[in-house]
Amino acid sequence: MRPVIRNLLACVMVAGIGLTSAAPSRSQIPGESDQPISARKAHPTPLAEPPRVAHPLTAPGARTPTAPSPTAAAPPVGSTASPTQSAPIPAAQLETFVDGVMAEAMARDHVAGVSVAVVQNGQVLLCKGYGFAGPHRAVDPQRTLFRLGEITSSFTWIALMKDAEAGHIRLDAAANLFLPEVLHIPDQGFHNPVLVRDLISQSAGFEDRSLGQLFEDQPASVRSLNDYLREERPRRVREPGVLPSYSNYGVALSGAALAYIDNHPYQDLIEGEILRPLGLAHTSVREPYPARGDLPAPMSQALAADLSAGYRWRGGEFQPQGFEFTTQLAPAMAASSTAGDMARYMSLILAGGQLDGVTLYGPATAKGFRTTSLTGAPGVNGWDDGLQEFTLPGGYHGQGAQGDTLAFHASLVTIPALNLGIFVAANTDTGAPLADGLPGQIVGRFYAAPPLEPRAGSPALSDNADGYSDAYLSTRRPYDGLGKFVFLLADQMQVRVTADGRLLTLGGGQTETWTAGDGPGRLQAVDGPQTSAFDMVDGDARRWLAPSGAEAFDRLGLMWRIPLLTALAALTALVSLATIFGQLTRDRREYRQTAAQSRASLLQTTVAVLWLIVFAAFAVWWGQARDPTRLMYHWPGPGLLVASSCAFVAATLTVLTVLISPWAWRGGRRLDSWSAWRKLGFTFTTLVFAGFAVVLGLWGALEPWSR
Repeated sequence: MRPVIRNLLACVMVAGIGLTSAAPSRSQIPGESDQPISARKAHPTPLAEPPRVAHPLTAPGARTPTAPSPTAAAPPVGSTASPTQSAPIPAAQLETFVDGVMAEAMARDHVAGVSVAVVQNGQVLLCKGYGFAGPHRAVDPQRTLFRLGEITSSFTWIALMKDAEAGHIRLDAAANLFLPEVLHIPDQGFHNPVLVRDLISQSAGFEDRSLGQLFEDQPASVRSLNDYLREERPRRVREPGVLPSYSNYGVALSGAALAYIDNHPYQDLIEGEILRPLGLAHTSVREPYPARGDLPAPMSQALAADLSAGYRWRGGEFQPQGFEFTTQLAPAMAASSTAGDMARYMSLILAGGQLDGVTLYGPATAKGFRTTSLTGAPGVNGWDDGLQEFTLPGGYHGQGAQGDTLAFHASLVTIPALNLGIFVAANTDTGAPLADGLPGQIVGRFYAAPPLEPRAGSPALSDNADGYSDAYLSTRRPYDGLGKFVFLLADQMQVRVTADGRLLTLGGGQTETWTAGDGPGRLQAVDGPQTSAFDMVDGDARRWLAPSGAEAFDRLGLMWRIPLLTALAALTALVSLATIFGQLTRDRREYRQTAAQSRASLLQTTVAVLWLIVFAAFAVWWGQARDPTRLMYHWPGPGLLVASSCAFVAATLTVLTVLISPWAWRGGRRLDSWSAWRKLGFTFTTLVFAGFAVVLGLWGALEPWSR
């Protein structure tokens, strides 16, 4: 879910933006904060051909760039850390440090329970639970299962690369060759087919649709993997292999390919090839629903009894949440595990696929998991055969994944240069900052000198402030219908440049501060290790590449900015009230009009009433949407459907009003017709209604049938 859905929910709950107010100002809904401040209009050419490397398992002649981009960087000059001469972390000091971080963060952010594992050099340095997992049930790091969210995808990539090693899948081949026909990816006008490695590098070019389908709150609503992929197929919105933008659908499609090739359900495949051989007895990619013939076998009762409850912090108390079913997207999100099992899993990854005599994958795959396969720009985090890259203090780089549900947040990061792995999971909706931040805090505490002062601003940024300052929108969004409308409304990111040359990205309830990096459009965080970049065209930014590598943000034109919509909405509401007030207070005995003018007046009054209904229905929906469960489980909701339907009818009637306007102006004899002022008022009102309808149509708000 990271980052765009977490950011969308943050905007809905924190910002109060929409038709009645101005705009405010992540990798994860669910947050991705190393999430970009989030998390979608024309798509300009990237900064350059995205850096890729020839994969060790790729056949000759595959569609790949040539320049390698390794991810294991050495610490910067002046750092006391060294990737080859770094002392192991003392276990006692680590526990003391993590205990302090947990005590502060859990109290500050109101987190019910956390599970942590840290491994280094093949040893478990820390495996500990904090807080509670349910009524009268403390978190047990060896027994309590936390939801992993998108960390599940790492199982999928290991299984896929095992099939590639065995020659069952070719990374340079079209994904359709390994999918049942009903799941084939249509070309939709694009020249290049989606390759297997485009799915792995999160660059298939899919739009992102999550609302109302990512989670289910009732087991009866859960669909099979193939049914979900067939019924919820997203649009392709860009050529494959060009730009990384995380897609749960793409990961799930990869899992479906594995199941089709191996002729086994995804759950059986992962258990047989990864979980059982590695001895992960307290890890499952199944969920606790009643057994059904059209779904994989559910989670065992023994494991289900050890699942942590999920919590929300509301009204000064922890409110338990129902289970969030994701079996329909199992390869992307369905896993649950303990800190103890994740410690063993990280040790396997750090050891290159071998552990305690068990070999899950070979050296070529291990190298792929540590080598950038695609990034939006040099120096910005990308993807290593499905594993996400992380920039950490001290110049270190890691690979792993972050995962979110509505209530759970987790991070798994391995740092090969330190032979270090860190896993953290929280069971509360407020736990994202803790889960996202702990790996960097640990590396920063033990392997990086603290920065002396924040980096200074750059004159180059302040001199070209207009080239950057604007509203931007994430590539991880729906591209039509009501989903497009809501994301345009609630997930815009604002970029501003200060007088002292610092660039601010504002969105998702957070602000990040940047200064100029080592090249045109390159940015460096003022007070951290993160880097990002802009795609620049003739000195103007066209796209921002977020530091997570999970999404990019396209610059918006005037038509897509919230202040324009807000102004038109306010004007429409005011004119609607004036139209109705005039109709009710006009003296009928002194009022003259032709038959055509009478019909036009009735039509315009009807449109005015409809617009007021639109605003009222949307206000009701907006208030309810502040509850994330309503937004995710009950999308789009009756309020939004009523608002969109009434807006569609109002727009249609406005077209009719425009068509009959000449007859309203023509009138009859002077005493039987509107005055000139009345005609001007009618025309002005018609133009306001028409302008508002056009903007709503472009935003996708007039499509109640398209969700």
